[in-house]
Amino acid sequence: MVFLRDLKFAFALLALATPSIAVGVASGQIKNFVTFGDSYTDSSYYPSADGGYAWPTYAAGYGPFNLVGMARSGATCSNNLTYRPFPPIKEWQLPTYLNETYNGTLHLDPEETMYTIWIGTNDLGVNALLTGSDAPDVSIVQVRQCAVDVVKILYENGVRNFIMQNMLPLDLTILYSNYLYPNKYWTAQRNTTEWNVYMKELVRGGNEITYLMLEALASTLPGAHIASFDSYGLFTDIYNNPQNYLNGTAPLNVTGCVNSCVYQLNESTSDLGVCTTAEGGARDSFMWYAIYCILRTPWEGYSCECRATTYVVARRVEERLIK
Repeated sequence: MVFLRDLKFAFALLALATPSIAVGVASGQIKNFVTFGDSYTDSSYYPSADGGYAWPTYAAGYGPFNLVGMARSGATCSNNLTYRPFPPIKEWQLPTYLNETYNGTLHLDPEETMYTIWIGTNDLGVNALLTGSDAPDVSIVQVRQCAVDVVKILYENGVRNFIMQNMLPLDLTILYSNYLYPNKYWTAQRNTTEWNVYMKELVRGGNEITYLMLEALASTLPGAHIASFDSYGLFTDIYNNPQNYLNGTAPLNVTGCVNSCVYQLNESTSDLGVCTTAEGGARDSFMWYAIYCILRTPWEGYSCECRATTYVVARRVEERLIK
């Protein structure tokens, strides 16, 4: 599982909003935590996509914070750009949040509330930018502009404290690796090297585009406090130094996953495939839970992205500060 040293101390620091966000946010001021995103952040059901609790659940518990989880599995930023039959941020998550805010269901003081946005995995992947979407003219520029627009829309509706989490290195996941096997998401013929290289470029380019867009936007948002957290760097470090994060009973594994299902070439994805599942303490040796870019959250532990958010707010690591 993900092994976090000084865990309770780290989570307690999530209650602190220091100059890593902006001057004027005092210790203990943050009381609410609102999340937008996809399966990485979806806290609306249990077990989550990684087989355990989603990281915001732990972050909220250790804050302690009131968690408002708008993120939903399978989401893209906008279905008008990259369509998937799941609740996107622009057309579902944002409207739901705003509706609950204005109808009185939610009562959140802007000065006491932190908002995090982590989106992009499904916009870039299979049946989207990587393989071609229903909107062929859409590029990485539009989908990252969409993520930045979320900040602007929230700001226009009173939000002031933001964390933008950049995209993780998807080329290191099994689905976009150069050793990919036919799976429940894609069984057709494909050039795995091309997928791997293209995904690397999409993510790296997309992350830098996002930062530059946020930097330009920040000067137009008086009173906003924005941090950009380097999820890409965190996950790269987990991949390169698993001994610092994983503590299972099997050899540490960053190229396999807990639940692996192999299909035949061109087999129907509605089939079950041939599955292998790690059990017991061996599960905690894996970085990934399943093939589709899912971080392995320990059954009794805490996800790395939870620590990541803790560090952004508490400035335990260096992050790129927008404003």
